[in-house]
Amino acid sequence: MKNSSRRGFMGKAFGAVAGVGAIASLYAMKKSWDPLPSVKAAGFTTLDMSPYEENQLVTEKWRGKPIFVMKKTAEMLAKQTEEQAARDIKVGDGHYMIAIGLCTHLGCIPAYNADDKGFLCACHGGQFDWSGQVTKVPPPRGFDIPPFKIDGMKLVLGEEGPEYKAMKASGITL
Repeated sequence: MKNSSRRGFMGKAFGAVAGVGAIASLYAMKKSWDPLPSVKAAGFTTLDMSPYEENQLVTEKWRGKPIFVMKKTAEMLAKQTEEQAARDIKVGDGHYMIAIGLCTHLGCIPAYNADDKGFLCACHGGQFDWSGQVTKVPPPRGFDIPPFKIDGMKLVLGEEGPEYKAMKASGITL
């Protein structure tokens, strides 16, 4: 009798230790699958839109990609077509061109010419206008617009707000 009760106790103790070990292993595996806090924080970038000046391109960084931000001038707004106006992001009283600054042909970074109010991709000669639309091929489409949400005078990149969802639904961006 003594041996069987000791054997039963040892079996139960071993089972308890094995159960705790299994739970600890599953917890450790789950933690290794979760993104790091630094990766989570890199997913959103908040831009204060008040300091941007008209017709000056500023390159911000979001998730390791260049983001072109340019406040449009009154002349640009007066000349733009409906398609160009559809790509506008309106924050406060300003109209902005905000796009991922990579050519949609091969991923080069186009240069902005403030005098011509256009972008030139030096890799294969692709050109974009001030709204990010293609004016000379080979790029297959205009600049992609990153997911954004407007919060007062701030723009949160990486979060899909109603304005972005409307652009995506109408086919303006991917």
